[in-house]
Amino acid sequence: MCFYWNFNIKFKKMKQIWMIIVVSLLATTISVSQTPFYKNGVTVKKMFLDYQSQNGGTLTKFNDYQHGYEIGFQRILSDKISINLPFRYGIVDSHLDSIDCLKKRVLSLDAALQYHFYKEARRITPYLLGGIGGVYENEGDFNLQIPLGLGFNVKVAPNAFINWQSEYRIGLKEERTNLQHGLGFIYFFGDKKESPLPEVIIEKDSDNDGIPDSLDLCPSIFGEKNLNGCPDTDGDGIANHLDKCPEIKGLEAFEGCPDTDGDGVSDNMDQCPNLAGLISNNGCPSVDKDGDGVNDSEDRCPDLSGPKENNGCPYSDADGDGIADKDDKCPNNYGIRIYNGCPDTDNDGIDDSRDKCPNTAGTVANDGCPEIKIEDKKTLEIAMKAVQFQTGSAVLKSESNAILNQIVDIMQRYRDFNMMISGHTDNVGSAELNQSLSEKRAKACYDFLVKNGISYSRLSH
Repeated sequence: MCFYWNFNIKFKKMKQIWMIIVVSLLATTISVSQTPFYKNGVTVKKMFLDYQSQNGGTLTKFNDYQHGYEIGFQRILSDKISINLPFRYGIVDSHLDSIDCLKKRVLSLDAALQYHFYKEARRITPYLLGGIGGVYENEGDFNLQIPLGLGFNVKVAPNAFINWQSEYRIGLKEERTNLQHGLGFIYFFGDKKESPLPEVIIEKDSDNDGIPDSLDLCPSIFGEKNLNGCPDTDGDGIANHLDKCPEIKGLEAFEGCPDTDGDGVSDNMDQCPNLAGLISNNGCPSVDKDGDGVNDSEDRCPDLSGPKENNGCPYSDADGDGIADKDDKCPNNYGIRIYNGCPDTDNDGIDDSRDKCPNTAGTVANDGCPEIKIEDKKTLEIAMKAVQFQTGSAVLKSESNAILNQIVDIMQRYRDFNMMISGHTDNVGSAELNQSLSEKRAKACYDFLVKNGISYSRLSH
């Protein structure tokens, strides 16, 4: 019979441990930080050893985690750096032929450096760690492991901390890589390390105006305190670097420039600085002989009224429909404004620029062309398939004349209807011969329709 310590903790216990961590963090309400006042400390932790997930197991299978303990020594080297020497003992799963019921005892001693992200008034101090450790197993060889990890300390007293640490331990022998997590306590002892007195820093003042360079907007030029160390040559209360007229006393509303004629346009922008004028006319009085709202100085047609966007000149209107050519979609055809200057010749509500049948009233759905009646469509579909030729030639059979006359009748009723004619043959004979015969048959139909009054421009083959 085998006897060994059973450290297995069920998943519920793992949840309880996590709850302890969260409650501990929330309970620490005093705004304190981990400060390196004490040099030496001891650590005591409960360890959770995960050998299985890195060697074929599952990371979240908490029931397979094995357990152990740690006691260690910690030395503070600076406010950022400390060295930790932890000794650990635990029991983990072993190989199948183990003499100790598939369990083996593991002892380790590490040397690890910790880098703390220390800040004054921080309650929780995180850190990174790295080092090397020797591991002894009662069923296995002595081996070395490299621990890399992270952790954090939560301050609960000036020299006491709750600690959580997780490590990824790289084994230098096969099947030795593992994860280890620890929850515990750190207690520091010894004389309290006093904080050094803050160093008094005298800031540089290059221009000797009583304002240090770090706060002086003009650090190399003697200036005034109320202007953040910058000079004001004209004494108008506006610093030179913000004053558009730095040598002439002006107004803040005009960025340090005056307005001599009081017309609301500063002198540096006023084309008539001594004569009151209009803001819209750059400070000059308005002269507009044709009364089109464009000053004569800018009006290219000062004697003809025209819009400002056309520099005071009237727009051209080639078709005389009252719509300027630039806005007229049909500038050479008299139209109406609702159609952007285009006419609607067939009065079907679709202007000629969009009407595919501009001379025949149609529908919007058919782009201005008349809808072909359903019976006419069926007639065309049947007729085109019913045209027959003498075998092996492009000569129309006599019965095809009546069919083609039906097509002529429909095309005369739909004057804007165009037709594509194509010929067909069977698959007897060579492809070249059949192609030539198809083209000749299409030409025969084409000639018949043209001969019977259908314009060749409405047909293609």
